Amino acid sequence: MDVDQVFLRSQENPSGLGGRPREDFRMTRHGAYLLAMNGDPNKPEVAAAQTYFARMTREAEVRTKTPALPSNRDLALMVIAEADRADAAEARARELEPSAQAWDVLASADGDYSLRDAAHILNRDRGIATGQNRLLRSIREFEMVDRNGVPYSKHSAHLVERATSYQHPHTGEAVLSRQIRVTVQGLRYLHRRLGGEGPLRLPLPQAG
Repeated sequence: MDVDQVFLRSQENPSGLGGRPREDFRMTRHGAYLLAMNGDPNKPEVAAAQTYFARMTREAEVRTKTPALPSNRDLALMVIAEADRADAAEARARELEPSAQAWDVLASADGDYSLRDAAHILNRDRGIATGQNRLLRSIREFEMVDRNGVPYSKHSAHLVERATSYQHPHTGEAVLSRQIRVTVQGLRYLHRRLGGEGPLRLPLPQAG
């Protein structure tokens, strides 16, 4: 506390005729409060000052308004607004769900996909950008296959090898080879590892 701000110095000329001024002090209201509260209550003047300030403090407390509680109407509007927000959130969630008529992901889904088809499916997620060759590089980076391209046993549910053949461009003979294919569980795994943002969507099997 700055004493000079509470007890202000002043000078007065007692005679008003240009005599030697005398030094005096003026107290702020805060200064008077401090002086009264720290004075001797046995003195009538001090006791009266303490009573005054105690009364003023109480009146100030009573004048302080407490925050008004919301009315029944306000509460009802709050409940309605909260319900509207919940309905909007639910509607937004329904918009984000893939159409059941066009896409589906089943925990018990069978079958597998070529790297080209798997990359096409994963690319439907806006958080993923990949292609056949890039997907193969990601599979190697995730250590799902060994250096010869054979799936590790711990990823047997994600990748499978299938025999395939192609016609040699020069001899015309059928050449046997093996192809890595991605299972539905593998698509889920790659979707998560590649940073997919939405639900994984697979085309429904075509009716026979």
